[in-house]
Amino acid sequence: MDEEERALERIKSGEVWSEFCEGLRRSGDLVLSEKAANTPLDRAEGYRYLTRMLRAGLESFVESNDPDFPVLRCPVHTTIKMGADNPDNLYQNAPINPNHEYRIYGKRGTIGYLGFSAVVNRYSSGGGMVTDGFLDAEEIEVNPDGTLEIFASQKPKGKNWLRLGPETNAINVRQTFQNRAQEEAAQIFIERSDNPAVGPDPLSAVKLEKSLQGTVQFLQNTTRLFFDWAESFTVSINQVEPADQEFCQAIGGDPNIYYFHSKWSLNDDEALVITADDIPECQTWNFVLQNFWMESLDYRYHQIHLNKHTAHYEPDGSVKIIVAHSNPDHPNWIDTAHHRQGTLCWRWIGAERHPPVESKVLKFDSLK
Repeated sequence: MDEEERALERIKSGEVWSEFCEGLRRSGDLVLSEKAANTPLDRAEGYRYLTRMLRAGLESFVESNDPDFPVLRCPVHTTIKMGADNPDNLYQNAPINPNHEYRIYGKRGTIGYLGFSAVVNRYSSGGGMVTDGFLDAEEIEVNPDGTLEIFASQKPKGKNWLRLGPETNAINVRQTFQNRAQEEAAQIFIERSDNPAVGPDPLSAVKLEKSLQGTVQFLQNTTRLFFDWAESFTVSINQVEPADQEFCQAIGGDPNIYYFHSKWSLNDDEALVITADDIPECQTWNFVLQNFWMESLDYRYHQIHLNKHTAHYEPDGSVKIIVAHSNPDHPNWIDTAHHRQGTLCWRWIGAERHPPVESKVLKFDSLK
């Protein structure tokens, strides 16, 4: 019995679906683990997090996993979040086969930061994400009408060339807004430039089986990866500590970003005051408050992040941010959105220096 026949029999018998459902059931063990936060809110968000990661996995492995006909989709947004996502970002990615060539094209727009990465994405196996090639928009030749064209391949091709490695399996596009209301996002598309086929092959039993298996592996391994990562922040509660930059890059961080990560925990009568006395020349910086599961808090309804252009500056050019449960009557208030604990992230983006960021816990009443 060959692979297709075996997969067909497993689909007919229901084994493929049963294993998929059992994998989903086991994924819930993470929310009940001893190290997981067990407040009603944190536990409820933990299960919601699993449903979000399931949707991300299904979109990636079932709906958009054909490297011959790649589509740049948005895997992280207002209702799918993971790994200290940045609310200022528009994330896109597409699957590729490194043995082929791809054309990435579109319009530059007016967005401040635009980066293209060729990556080895091993989230589904718990191995993180490694960058093989990278292009910053500053390195790209843009046509007078604002259009751009990039070729991605293992062999050099043209001025706007994105290097692929022998194991590269995805293209990531990261756009960073300074002010979404005032900037025009880049419109970016991808196609296989050496593909003579008219359209993809029909769904096969083998493909469906592997897609469902990949979805469960992604759900289990990626949530565990970020859970263990957040656990390492325990030593720096309420501090804005430099992260392990090598590890950040190993899980898909942008080469132009220097990251700070830690945990936060505040009682009802406390506030976290964060001060950046030294702001270096940079494309931007930003601060984001997250929940226990490393999801950014709901920025649709709460101010949970600030950046270089949205923050209020002190007369001496420094920045003071106040994380509190209620408004301290300060322009840089970060709302905890009913949370009492979580994780946080500070980013220096496109900066040559990465000065420290100070923090301290004060009684809320003392702020007045």
